[in-house]
Amino acid sequence: MADKVGSLQEAALKRKEKLKLLRQKREAEGDETSAEKRFAQSSEEESSKPLFRNYKPADESLKENIIEESKPIEVEDKVSEQLEAGKPTVIVEEVDLVNLAPRKPDWDLKRDVAKKLEKLERRTQRAIAELIRERLQVGKVQDLAEAVTAGSEATEKAYDSD
Repeated sequence: MADKVGSLQEAALKRKEKLKLLRQKREAEGDETSAEKRFAQSSEEESSKPLFRNYKPADESLKENIIEESKPIEVEDKVSEQLEAGKPTVIVEEVDLVNLAPRKPDWDLKRDVAKKLEKLERRTQRAIAELIRERLQVGKVQDLAEAVTAGSEATEKAYDSD
């Protein structure tokens, strides 16, 4: 047990010597350590002085450490500038009523069916023309005008039934 105590003391002495060497190297390296030391000393000095913001000491020696009341900063100008900057500017442009007006609920159906209706319209016109030709050829109607009116009456009846 005595050997352990002796070896521990020897190890502690070796550590102390190593620390001394490290300190000497730091001091030799330069200003960084001295600046750190100055900062540590100044912070210790400042921390030892009490500073009074709200407390008014009765002792004359402590009245030196009173911090003067800070004056509030006037922010009214800054706030008013920010409020003015935040207001939206009104820009009046020409309004396109087509884009504003709501579309009818079936506008897409009419758009999709329009091509099909055009095809059907062409087919009905051809069919009417063929009927007129057939009547003229058969000889039932001798006048071209009567055949056209008969054909138009037939188409009107077809549209009316829809």
